[in-house]
Amino acid sequence: MRGLIGAPIRALACALLLALPGAALAQAVGVENPLQPSPEWDDMRSAVIGTDDEPIIDPAILDLSAPFRADNPALVPVRITQPEGAPAIVALALVIDHNPAPVAAEFTFGPALMPLDFEVRVRVDAYSDVRAIATLADGRKVMAGRFVRASGGCAAPAGKSMDQVRATMGEMRFRRTEDQGRDSGTLMIRHPNFSGLQRDQVTLLTIPAEFIQTLQVRQGQDELFTMDAGISISEDPVFRFAYNDGDAPVTVHAQDTDGRVWDARF
Repeated sequence: MRGLIGAPIRALACALLLALPGAALAQAVGVENPLQPSPEWDDMRSAVIGTDDEPIIDPAILDLSAPFRADNPALVPVRITQPEGAPAIVALALVIDHNPAPVAAEFTFGPALMPLDFEVRVRVDAYSDVRAIATLADGRKVMAGRFVRASGGCAAPAGKSMDQVRATMGEMRFRRTEDQGRDSGTLMIRHPNFSGLQRDQVTLLTIPAEFIQTLQVRQGQDELFTMDAGISISEDPVFRFAYNDGDAPVTVHAQDTDGRVWDARF
């Protein structure tokens, strides 16, 4: 008798859980910092993704992890992942709702990065939802995100002196490793990515915005990923990504807002 009663109760509980909206479902299954209601996102949604319709939240297609409370608001790690077998992503917008320029970056991805496992560091200026909105190959949109407790990231002073910044700007390094059976690449670029909200620690004058605006990463002739960025990507950005490594070299083309161009081959 106990088994006969327990089965319908378990079925009802599962049905109620699946009926929860995305943020509530995430909370119910134990996510520490799910997305919160955001009037800012409601206001910008159409401008960012081209529709007023809220994208679905489905961890079976897309997930995003970020710290509940950031140790350093100017270097907040954000990891965007897909499980094996998830539909391919062709484009993705990374949005930090409460930042002065909320769209941190827009990415495109090549087939070699599927399923996606991509990590970048960002600045978070105030307690905020950090969300990724992906466009799938069939045009559908799906969203994932976390609420991050951090403040002051966009105005945090640079970690190096201006002389050091100028001496190393544009230097790149690339490291290949293997992680859980997939090849993993880590691209490191020296650039201050000044946000326009920081002050020179010597003169106390505001430093004009100066950041990497476009980035193209290829393996031979094939695209790995591209980025069109704003002020929210961290100083000395680091990109880590799982990919299907081929025989062709990895090439990187970067350009900043002052028109400087750097190219590297690995």
